[in-house]
Amino acid sequence: MTSTTSAQPPVTATGAEPGESHETTEKISRMRATIAERMMSSLHESAQLTATVEVDLTELQVYRAAEKEGFRDREGIGLSPLPFIIRAAIECLQEFPRINARFDSEARLIRHPGAQHIGVAVDTPRGLLVPVIADAGALSVTEIAHRTADLAARCRLGKIGAEELSGGTFTVTNYGSVGTLLDTPIINQPQSAILGIGSLARRPAVVIGSDGNERIEPRDLMFLSLSYDHRIIDGADAGRFLSGVKQRLESGTMTI
Repeated sequence: MTSTTSAQPPVTATGAEPGESHETTEKISRMRATIAERMMSSLHESAQLTATVEVDLTELQVYRAAEKEGFRDREGIGLSPLPFIIRAAIECLQEFPRINARFDSEARLIRHPGAQHIGVAVDTPRGLLVPVIADAGALSVTEIAHRTADLAARCRLGKIGAEELSGGTFTVTNYGSVGTLLDTPIINQPQSAILGIGSLARRPAVVIGSDGNERIEPRDLMFLSLSYDHRIIDGADAGRFLSGVKQRLESGTMTI
């Protein structure tokens, strides 16, 4: 979820005697009603589980620190961990295509799309929107950073097209942008999985030194959670996908 400060909705106070506590009400917006309906429908339509791994992004943070000023001067946008995570997820979707597929119960088919179309959840004053990075498989980290920044900005300005909010095959939601460490995101139907990104926190961790001995040192750690449809994705498949994302992010080989 790419975050922004949400506007407070108008509220109406119900009648109450002076000094008494009273409730307030607000009308349910059309977007909020749609979100509510889709979330409940998703939970009823698929067998949802969530798997979580902890990822050490210390090396990636060192790389970002060295690159971010030049990247901003050159590209005109910031360089967050998000495009690296999306790129790692895309590579793992290509390696484990069932995570990118959908379960068609009526036709008794598993449908595999021809590409990776990545939805990115964006928090806007009107509610959550999920624009799609179409054909994301061939994009670099830099290209993904530009696409996510553009889509998020236009979502918040109300300038996103309806066609850009559909057609996704896999979704990423960055709830860590508002400080959440861990969550269990709900699948964006008719997709089969969604990757949740927790906040990046510096915490003590046990590491193996070059001498082979264990020691405790501060590391930049993050939880990544995959909610998946157990009708199509087995727990081992979800684990292999998450392990692949973790390995790529921790390898120190990802570049812009």
